[in-house]
Amino acid sequence: MPDNSQVQPVAFNCEGGLVLNRSNFIMQPGEALQLENFEPDISGGYRRISGFRKYVNAVVPHTSSSSESLLMIANFDNKVLAARGEKIFSSASAELSIAIAADTSMTGSGTITVPSTLGFSSSGTLQLNSEIFTYTGKTSTTFTGVTRAVSSTAAAHSKLDVVSESWTVRDTGRTSAAKYHFERYNFDGNEKIVCVDGVNAPVIFNTSMSAADVSDSSVAGATVVAAYRNHMFYGGKSTTPQEVVFSEPFDEDGFNSGQGAGSIKVDDTVVALKVFRDSLFIFCESRIFKLTGSSSSDFSVQPVTRNIGCINSFTVQEFAGDLIFLGPDGLRTVAATARIGDTELGTISKNIQTVFDENISDAGSFDSVVIPDKTQYRIFFTKDGQGQTLSKGAICVLKKEAFEFSETRGIQVACTDTFVESGDVIVLHGDTTGFIQRQESGNDFDGTAILGRYRSPDMSFGDSGIRKHMQRVIINYKPEADINADLILRYDNEDTDSARPANYPLDTANVAAQYGSATYSTQGSATQFVYGGPTQPLVRQPVEGSGFSVALKVEDGGTTAPYSLKGFQLEYQLGARR
Repeated sequence: MPDNSQVQPVAFNCEGGLVLNRSNFIMQPGEALQLENFEPDISGGYRRISGFRKYVNAVVPHTSSSSESLLMIANFDNKVLAARGEKIFSSASAELSIAIAADTSMTGSGTITVPSTLGFSSSGTLQLNSEIFTYTGKTSTTFTGVTRAVSSTAAAHSKLDVVSESWTVRDTGRTSAAKYHFERYNFDGNEKIVCVDGVNAPVIFNTSMSAADVSDSSVAGATVVAAYRNHMFYGGKSTTPQEVVFSEPFDEDGFNSGQGAGSIKVDDTVVALKVFRDSLFIFCESRIFKLTGSSSSDFSVQPVTRNIGCINSFTVQEFAGDLIFLGPDGLRTVAATARIGDTELGTISKNIQTVFDENISDAGSFDSVVIPDKTQYRIFFTKDGQGQTLSKGAICVLKKEAFEFSETRGIQVACTDTFVESGDVIVLHGDTTGFIQRQESGNDFDGTAILGRYRSPDMSFGDSGIRKHMQRVIINYKPEADINADLILRYDNEDTDSARPANYPLDTANVAAQYGSATYSTQGSATQFVYGGPTQPLVRQPVEGSGFSVALKVEDGGTTAPYSLKGFQLEYQLGARR
């Protein structure tokens, strides 16, 4: 038997996230030098992110060119509102509850079952994948009077496939519209949404989906909008960039000063408006203000900072009890301190400052979303002429009162929205081809493989002058289904003259993985039921090579299901000092 008496073990958890601003000598082993398409997992470790798939099967119609960008997506009254070109459209989406076989006959009397038909028209056209259906009626969970293969070919459809209706025009003539901001609100017992596009009059939709323009010229061309203290606030108009106009109480289209409407001015160009706790924050290009009070008689504006501004309005989000926004030096928070009326500004993205330095200067647009059940903020950088596979972004996760980061690659975003439906967090983005996608769904990017990459620091275990002869790596990870990835060892800061062992397969061939309510094993060619198997296995992988430092890498390049890297133990023997 081999002599293991001199084997030294070093174990560490995967925690700390992506760190690009420290030397290898002071980095912790659990931190990462590369963390691409992984997310810091609030339950521990680094999780390969889920993919996205279409939320509405049909592309949003364009006005004059298929190159037109999506300008808005917003969930409202169980529908999706989307703006493209000079029009605003609506559609509805659900998931198939019962699979449909290719040979199922539907000739005017078929049914399609979904969890809910809310938001869908009483009759019309549906699309499942590429097949078109018509229906003549609906119940709360079924479409009735269904005819299939209308101008298409009948195909098989699986449970959870997306069922969506065709797009319906709701507003036209939005000439030269820029990217929209919107606000959902209820002033009079009726749910409404108001949308502004920087050029045209603000438009209001009620639950009947009828559009009505705000009539007052003082707010036509507003770029940002927010509801605060039962007033609607409009700002960012190009002709009055320092002014914020607010409506009468409970009337988003009333601007009589004698009835409580009015305006305020700040000494900088207004970029964003965001309600946070009991204040309305006014983000400007180089300053931030806070408006407090309850009516026009006592509204008061105080400066929060006169030295820091917001780069882009679409990066401002409420996140983990704070406001987060993109400043000139990266992500910052605006956090209320214990002292009443005081405000603290903090930079949180220093660990990945180079990521923001590379993208702030030349990104054509920015977008962001919050995934509340993961305490996660995602920001996306879109550059003109850049393909989807090269599009980058960053993920920020609050863990144990500290922020951890990673990068995304392959998510190209034009606009976003997040909402909660029946306890389910739904994260949407519009892509640059005109489709609405749902994030956190599926194992690929709408058919494109997700390239997940992790790299540890170059670890010398406290002494970079002694050679380490590696014996094995014990990997602790959590698969959610069958996975296919590689474990890679590199020595001496990836020196080309050092040993470069072949990749070691990291898969679920001989372990169990629990997901849902059952436990599955992928041993052999057939899926087997295995009860009591480990859900976070320890895999002992013998390895080769030696060096004065060693780095671990995990890479996958297929449509593998998500998995979490929890930690590693490295076992080695000491060699000679150089």
